[in-house]
Amino acid sequence: MWTHSIVTIKPLASSAILTNNLSVSFATFALGITAGVGTVYMMLVNGLLIGVISAACWREGMSLQLWSFVAAHGILELPAIFIAGGAGLGIARGLLFPGTLPRRESLAQAGARSVRLVLGTIPLLLVASFVEGFVSPTDLNPAIKFLLSGALGTLLVLYLLSGTSPQRQAPSSAVAAPDSRR
Repeated sequence: MWTHSIVTIKPLASSAILTNNLSVSFATFALGITAGVGTVYMMLVNGLLIGVISAACWREGMSLQLWSFVAAHGILELPAIFIAGGAGLGIARGLLFPGTLPRRESLAQAGARSVRLVLGTIPLLLVASFVEGFVSPTDLNPAIKFLLSGALGTLLVLYLLSGTSPQRQAPSSAVAAPDSRR
């Protein structure tokens, strides 16, 4: 399988994978400025790519090899790219549907929220690229790779739940300071 070609150059492979994943994620995010068309395109192309590869591997009886390769790092990498896509669509939403705000202000607010989202994907992509370079292409028992995937998936859920949201802020922060401009 093609995945064995990176075994001898793990550090180089890991850094190249990180560079690629960051490029894909940031491009998917930034293309939100195209009213979401570029973001949707990137998501579709990447979805089709994994779909075609998985279909070809299934056809050739290589599904276990593929998914044992993808599982350990894909549990972090794929959600990171989905989050970047959501961030890009957040920019598109701010651009297309400003509500009562001026379009520029709506875009600025959407951009600020979206940047926080996409920056949150960086730790996921760092870990995913390390796993993809050092663990995924090895001859480890597939069961171990799937167990690692489960452990990383659990950590991902904990990471995502650790974020703050307006509903989870302390009650005292919900009280607005008096407006001194009145």
